[in-house]
Amino acid sequence: MEIEHTLRSCEFFELLETGELSEISNLGQMMTFENGEYVFRQGDYGEHIYIIAEGQIYLERAVDLGAHKGSVVIEVLGKGRVLGCWSTLLDMPHILMSSAVCKQPTKIVAIKGAELRRIMIGNAELGFNLMERLCFLLRDRIQAAYGAMEKI
Repeated sequence: MEIEHTLRSCEFFELLETGELSEISNLGQMMTFENGEYVFRQGDYGEHIYIIAEGQIYLERAVDLGAHKGSVVIEVLGKGRVLGCWSTLLDMPHILMSSAVCKQPTKIVAIKGAELRRIMIGNAELGFNLMERLCFLLRDRIQAAYGAMEKI
């Protein structure tokens, strides 16, 4: 029930019908993290999509500009926001391009991208709706990354 509630409160999944939401929530696993723990690290192989149920996560990218090394925050994400490895929806392996670090105790729902892809293929309308939302999300994430680079 907590997983379904988390998905329903997430703008990525909010327009889904009850049956669709239930089917997707059955794929979810609730995970908890403490302040400072990583959900994933840049360079890891990614295969999950994450929805924040509680807490706050910083998306960070390591940078190496010769004399300037460190990390830059791409975006700060809170309750209801989505992150993770989107290429699994395309059935392709992907190396994660950023790290996700918790800035307070955080609960997330993890869904294997390949399992969500299977549902999307079986329901073309649902699949199209989620891919459309994904395009907007990726556009926003790219804009955030460009904004973070301008601050370097």
